Amino acid sequence: MSIVPTDVNYSYNILRSNLTELNYKYPFLNIQIVGNSVMDKNIYVVKLGKGPNKVFYSASIHANEWITSVVLMKFIEDYSQAYVDNSSLYGYNIRNLFNNSSIYIMPMVNPDGVNLVTGSLPTGSYAYENALNISKNFPDIPFPSGWKANINGVDLENLQPI
Repeated sequence: MSIVPTDVNYSYNILRSNLTELNYKYPFLNIQIVGNSVMDKNIYVVKLGKGPNKVFYSASIHANEWITSVVLMKFIEDYSQAYVDNSSLYGYNIRNLFNNSSIYIMPMVNPDGVNLVTGSLPTGSYAYENALNISKNFPDIPFPSGWKANINGVDLENLQPI
């Protein structure tokens, strides 16, 4: 039975629930909290493997990229099941990969923004109202569905080109 849903708008609460369930089913997962968002949500990293070759993947840097969290979480689940089954995934022997590589996955870099655009941030809350006020400076971007959330705000007077 699958843990990670692929048919719903993903949110921070679903992420946390999935990480808890995955960790219970696959206790070899190394799940760490590496920081907190502006709204004090945990930022997680999942480490798969113990080898010297290292790679890092991240998802949901921008709010509307929430589907990338689902992709990485589903990969974690499929990888873990392949490890338990001593099988392959995408043509790679997972036990071999586990022993030779360390894969670091940050499945949701921007949980505040994800919750905003997926409707999990309560309308009328301080954070929602703050985001709404910021969005008024960008009238061409529909709020909240098209908005790249910056819960802290933007100092429009001091914006510098990249």
